[in-house]
Amino acid sequence: MSGVRRLPLALLLLLAVLVFAASLLVGSSGFGLHPLLPGGGGDSVLMALRLPRTLAAFSVGGLLALAGVLLQALYRNPLADPYVLGVSGGAAVGALLAMMAGAAAALVQGASIAGALAAVALVYAVARDGGTARLLLTGVVLASACGALVSVLLALADSASVRGMVFWLAGDLEWAGSSAVSGGTLLLALAVAVLLARPLNVLAAGELRARAVGLALDRWRLGLFAACATLTALAVINAGTVGFVGLVTPHAVRLTLRSSDHRIVAPAATLAGGTLLAAADLLARTIASPRQLPVGAIMALAGAPLFVLLLRRRGR
Repeated sequence: MSGVRRLPLALLLLLAVLVFAASLLVGSSGFGLHPLLPGGGGDSVLMALRLPRTLAAFSVGGLLALAGVLLQALYRNPLADPYVLGVSGGAAVGALLAMMAGAAAALVQGASIAGALAAVALVYAVARDGGTARLLLTGVVLASACGALVSVLLALADSASVRGMVFWLAGDLEWAGSSAVSGGTLLLALAVAVLLARPLNVLAAGELRARAVGLALDRWRLGLFAACATLTALAVINAGTVGFVGLVTPHAVRLTLRSSDHRIVAPAATLAGGTLLAAADLLARTIASPRQLPVGAIMALAGAPLFVLLLRRRGR
């Protein structure tokens, strides 16, 4: 790896460490470094609240960023993203249906993955021969349809659980799972990013190139679609629908590292996505303290101008 890329990667790793530390030390309760020292009284806050939430933010951000990388390589379209193409919406609809039916956690996860797979399959079936315009139109229409279905489901849901569902759909890490699960999921995403890097390079080069080197195109596409749906569903289950992470992060990584090699882009985007969402969650917890804002709303407010800035830089 050239020295030109080593410095940005080192800075990205340093930024991730700094955001991780800040997320542990800063919160709505105002605990800083002193209460977290032995005998300071903040150990329970650190281990029970902040650490699981921070790991969940890194995990969800990494999953969404990697899903964005996969979709952009599969569709060979820089605007492909789980949120834009309705994959997140499909996962949310599946999860809400299972929740309303009183399903167990495992069935909720399965229903979320099934909803994401259905969304990916529908977009692919409708837009595979229509170019960028049809792809984006199909994704926007599907996302709108999923939004309408979510509204109907919320109207039919028990009033006692509606508020929690709405907050979860807006992006909520308050009910993050265990630290071990979140940390393991992030490590799994990084492993997947490394393993799929070479096939992604071939797919991004075009169908003719993929067939020329003997890549089983249909099989790899199917596997990557399933991987993308699973990554998105896992993110939705843990944090609701969070937009812009899968769209902005791959572009930022490519522009910063000046590379489209997925051996670099995929793992770097996974780490950058986790860092970005953890920073947004830190802001959501502290900007209106003691109230906590939905991290999805903070991400949208920050992601929209950031994406415009990236587009302008790409244009130059």
